[in-house]
Amino acid sequence: MRYFWLALFGLICVVPVQGMAQTPLQSQLQKPSLQSSAAVISGVKIEGTQRIEPATVMSYLSLKAGDRFEPNAVNQSLKALFATGYFSDIQLFREGSLLVVKIVENPIINEIAFEGNDEAKEEDLLSETQLRPRIVYTRAKVQEDVQRLLQIYRRMGHYSATIDPKIIKLDQNRVNLVYEIHEGKKTKVRAVNFVGNVRFSDGALREVIQTRETRWYRFLTSDDNYDADRIAYDEELLRKFYLSKGYADFTVKSSVAELTPDQKDFFLTYTITEGERYRLGSVNINSRIKGMDNKALNPHIKTKKGDWYNVEKVDTSISEVTDELANQQFAFAEVKPDVSLDRKKREVNLNYVINESPRVFVERIDISSNTRTLDKVIRREMRLVEGDPFNRTKLKKSEQKLRDLNFFRNVSVKTIPGSRPDLAIIKVEVEEQSTGELSVGAGFSTSDGPLGDFRIRERNFLGKGQDLQLATTISGRTQEYDLKFTEPYFLDRNLSAGIDLFHTTTDYQDESSYDQARSGGGVRVGYPLSENWRQDFNYTLQNNEIRNISTDASRYIIEQEGQRITSSIGQALTYSTIDNRMDPTEGILASISNDVAGFGGDAKYISNKVKGASYWPLSDDRLWIFSTAGEVGYIIGFDNDVRINERYFLGGATFRGFDTAGIGPRDLSTNDALGGNRYAKGNVELTTPIGSATKELGVRSHFFTEFGTLGQLDSTGADIVDQESLRLSVGFGISWRSPMGPLRGDLALPIIKEEYDEKRIFNFSFGTRF
Repeated sequence: MRYFWLALFGLICVVPVQGMAQTPLQSQLQKPSLQSSAAVISGVKIEGTQRIEPATVMSYLSLKAGDRFEPNAVNQSLKALFATGYFSDIQLFREGSLLVVKIVENPIINEIAFEGNDEAKEEDLLSETQLRPRIVYTRAKVQEDVQRLLQIYRRMGHYSATIDPKIIKLDQNRVNLVYEIHEGKKTKVRAVNFVGNVRFSDGALREVIQTRETRWYRFLTSDDNYDADRIAYDEELLRKFYLSKGYADFTVKSSVAELTPDQKDFFLTYTITEGERYRLGSVNINSRIKGMDNKALNPHIKTKKGDWYNVEKVDTSISEVTDELANQQFAFAEVKPDVSLDRKKREVNLNYVINESPRVFVERIDISSNTRTLDKVIRREMRLVEGDPFNRTKLKKSEQKLRDLNFFRNVSVKTIPGSRPDLAIIKVEVEEQSTGELSVGAGFSTSDGPLGDFRIRERNFLGKGQDLQLATTISGRTQEYDLKFTEPYFLDRNLSAGIDLFHTTTDYQDESSYDQARSGGGVRVGYPLSENWRQDFNYTLQNNEIRNISTDASRYIIEQEGQRITSSIGQALTYSTIDNRMDPTEGILASISNDVAGFGGDAKYISNKVKGASYWPLSDDRLWIFSTAGEVGYIIGFDNDVRINERYFLGGATFRGFDTAGIGPRDLSTNDALGGNRYAKGNVELTTPIGSATKELGVRSHFFTEFGTLGQLDSTGADIVDQESLRLSVGFGISWRSPMGPLRGDLALPIIKEEYDEKRIFNFSFGTRF
């Protein structure tokens, strides 16, 4: 009987526990009611939707009416709904036989704002974020955007920057997202150290890498900001440097950045292994192109047996051989270096392997991304046309021609295979930039004093490549107004044509006691004779007036007071191989020009000039430049003497060490410079770097000497000195390509001079344009 009552009591206790399965558990987690495999869903009820349709929620569920309550299906439904990013909270539970899905939708972003961003522009920050107004707000995306924004600040050197995202709730389930930014101070690189370097000092290696130690004068650069991405680039620069010196086993073991004790800056330490230095053993060419004569490629191989191994020369050789193969119509020939090390002999055996490629012709030229510039403006700069044999040299020149137009921010010229193996398609893609200019400039020079410049220019007028310019320049001694128009391809031919209108007044009171006014216009045409030769012609009609002559001026100037019409035709033949017109480092620039006046008007003369300059880089980085320049001029008058406004003057910027118009014929009774009918001058200059300031700030030093003579007047008199004697000066200068414009100062001392010459020891010039 005792066991009977115990069994009955246990049965009574079990029944209530089993009855609890009918109560739903209100939670996001799976409920006991959902774990009953015997229950069947009679329907699905969606609660909490505002913008999202219930049918959209249903589409993500793994359960539907008629299915059993399965825990796995419930978990899959929860994961699928959360993965959409539409919801901040989701609950699944039973009400009887119904499955209830209760959701809370993520809000919609109404506006995104940034607070505290002084160093970074708001548009730059917004461009890095994924979230945008009218997009669903999710915490995960906000955190991702925070990391993106922090990367911007780290690239700027703000490693202590913090960003705190905040939301402001609005009606209709909308929010404003605000990023509260504390930028902190820029994190600098206090010191850069190297471990393991024996052949090269720490100072030499610091010049190799881009990262710089912080110094007061580096306020114009960000290279002294700590940037983790730049560390990898520095490692590559170190590797290339050592490989160019023959250290083929060089490795960077580690690059460690440590915060300084004050938590403000970083110490950088590069641990390296230099290894042994290798010379070149065998150097061979292995061409797999049938019929290719390897001897024809030998002049393009810059690596020679016995030389120190130099990876830069290997790259140069590959580039030149590839270009030569392309010039022979093997456009897609591939040159690969096969390098093997003989560590016992410390030699590198180098084999240039050339893979076979068929001869290629240009199938077509595709031009894209030009929305304003006409296709013909781009196409006429191409040195290749459809059907031409492919030539890589001409292709490179075409790309350079397009860049020289200065119409485009970026130019990409690529070659892709055509419809047949022997055809290639040239794809030209350009990124246009603004070609309209409205600039106001200011400057100062010891010759002209303070000057101002106002210029309106459109270099790509109507997208046709035409140049229209209106300029005004006002200085302490000159007022100049110019209107210029140039059509670079007149009549759709490689013939430039243009017209000029001008009015100029110049104060020569300090030099020669008079003012000059020039008003007129001209037309010009020019065309290239070859890649390096160019021919230009011009016709000018102008009114020249000598006026405001001082009462104590030389009688030779007083006699020339008044107006004179000049009608002249001129030509200029130019030869140029210089690499950069504004800042040449290599090449030759020479010209012969003649102007003949007398086709109507009052002036009758012929003026002849010959100029030449040459530049030689003395170092691979082109920071050491040796240059020479020379010019001669001779003007011959017909029927009457050459007037003072037509003569030549030397001094100031044209002959350092002497004042403007400081040498040449002079009236000693009034000290007025009279100019000369012929001159000759030359200079020799050595440009050198000034430590790291040259690379970082563009500061350079210049050592120069100038020499020349000026003379031969038509008139003679007791008070006139006209000695064509040699003058010579030597000097030193410093130039700086500053962010505000080029700046240069020169100290020059006359060594050979005449007593009556006017000296100027210091010359300074500065100019900028806004």
